[in-house]
Amino acid sequence: MQRDPRHYRDFEFNLRELAGSMGDFGTLFPLAVGLIVVCGMDPAALFVMIGLTNIATGLIYRLPMPVEPKKVISVAAIAQGWTASMVAASGLGLGILWFILTLTGLMRRLAEITPVYIIRGIQLALGITLGWQALQMMAPEPWWGIAALAIILLLRENRFAPAALVLMGLGIVIMAARGDLANTVTFGIRLPRFAVPTWNDVWRTMVLAGFAQIPLTITNAVLATATMIRDLFPDKPVSEDRLMLNMGAMNVASSFFGGMPMCHGSGGLAGQYYFGARTGGTNILEGVIEVALGVFLGQSLADVLNVFPMALIGGMMLMVGVQFVRPVIKLRAWPLYLALVTTAVSVATNMAVGFLVGLAAAYVVRRLGRRDALSQDSP
Repeated sequence: MQRDPRHYRDFEFNLRELAGSMGDFGTLFPLAVGLIVVCGMDPAALFVMIGLTNIATGLIYRLPMPVEPKKVISVAAIAQGWTASMVAASGLGLGILWFILTLTGLMRRLAEITPVYIIRGIQLALGITLGWQALQMMAPEPWWGIAALAIILLLRENRFAPAALVLMGLGIVIMAARGDLANTVTFGIRLPRFAVPTWNDVWRTMVLAGFAQIPLTITNAVLATATMIRDLFPDKPVSEDRLMLNMGAMNVASSFFGGMPMCHGSGGLAGQYYFGARTGGTNILEGVIEVALGVFLGQSLADVLNVFPMALIGGMMLMVGVQFVRPVIKLRAWPLYLALVTTAVSVATNMAVGFLVGLAAAYVVRRLGRRDALSQDSP
């Protein structure tokens, strides 16, 4: 991503920040719908908890910080037909684990031994994955995907009609024209309910998918996100430990109110930043919207999201994915080769395997006497 040299306050509330808050909806919408429809999660609980987490995160970090569903957990829950209580319990298990990794110093040690060019490879793999998912979302209605790309290119930096806001408005207009809104929207007041997850559900979900989530969270939500924050906000660096502790707290708290497992993510941060997010106001605005949707739309929220023209979201995701190419292009020689190896293995298998293979390859190259060639940790 290209860093914006202008100075911004800790909190700004304007159309630019509001547009930026919608930059990572491509991850949230599909998984949220799946968890609600397949797993029976309470829409109010899901959106109110992610909204409150966004507000708290904006106040804590004072910069854009995405709050997203944990992908491995969410996909496994949808594919395997978990119950809502199981989904919430998985958040408690992972939240406790994040505390353990941080307090024992294991997270700090892992950050110290990971070269930046390996993280660049992980980011590029994420960009390719986002791009492929975007094309799949655009395929059913490619004309709307192309329209989204044109709107983004024309209006992304427009102060009065930011691209993300125009696309959300266009999506509502399309739903209204198709008659989808009248058939799906019902208003009411609904609040999350307190419930204690069972330890049986915690252990069961950790075995089914929780342990598989660990490498992806460490690589993408912690290491890659911390690196991107240092790139984009050098005056406001956030340590890997702090990111992990925050994810531990938000998952433990959310699990007692029926929320889904959540994490940060470099892809979400890239999406927010690309569409205008520069301050903590982005998270607060997004959080307020999500809380309002959860409280007032309640059960009809899943139906509304299910008929939203996802080709528009696909266009947004495609443009975000392209941004991950830039940092890798700046690499040279062995750092470039190792980043590409990391990317290739990550795309062919998963990011956890790609990370381990890239780290091992970097170690082998160093042992072969290429230390000078690998000194390019920061392109």
